[in-house]
Amino acid sequence: MEHDVEVAPVNLAARVDDALSVQALAFGLTEEEVGIRRHIVLRHLLCPGAHALGATTPGGRLVGFVYGMPNDRTHWWSTVVEPYLRSNGVDDWLDDSFVITELHVHPAYQGRGIGRRLITTITDGAAQSRSILSAIDTESPARGLYRALGYRDLARRVLFPSAPKPYAVMGAPLPLLRGA
Repeated sequence: MEHDVEVAPVNLAARVDDALSVQALAFGLTEEEVGIRRHIVLRHLLCPGAHALGATTPGGRLVGFVYGMPNDRTHWWSTVVEPYLRSNGVDDWLDDSFVITELHVHPAYQGRGIGRRLITTITDGAAQSRSILSAIDTESPARGLYRALGYRDLARRVLFPSAPKPYAVMGAPLPLLRGA
């Protein structure tokens, strides 16, 4: 059950390989992509205000994680999404926002409310008035969860360099909605 899994702060730098093994399974990453993302995650964790939560089993196995940080318009992600948001008249979402940088749950543990607990817990601790994130621009359980929490599409068909599929940028006021 989801209550057998504890959501709590995690030293993601120390557990980066565990986290990336979850992400690789959840997201279908190659070994090369995992190596690239390892450097990105470690760099992100040095950003001011960055923090992470992990979902661990009673035995200490990491089965999910989330990390994020206050948005900074000079960060790579912001520079990629800003023109899409500006064209929709919503680039102000890049200010006073907490970015969900990564959120992944091991496939065997999906559908148990763990992702919901991770994202609501991390955003409940954010000082910003809203949250933004990007997700593959397809109807998926993840996009359904984000909508249920109050996220709405700010831009669609966002193309990231080297990403094979377009993304949607979504935003929600904080605190996130609760309920079903």
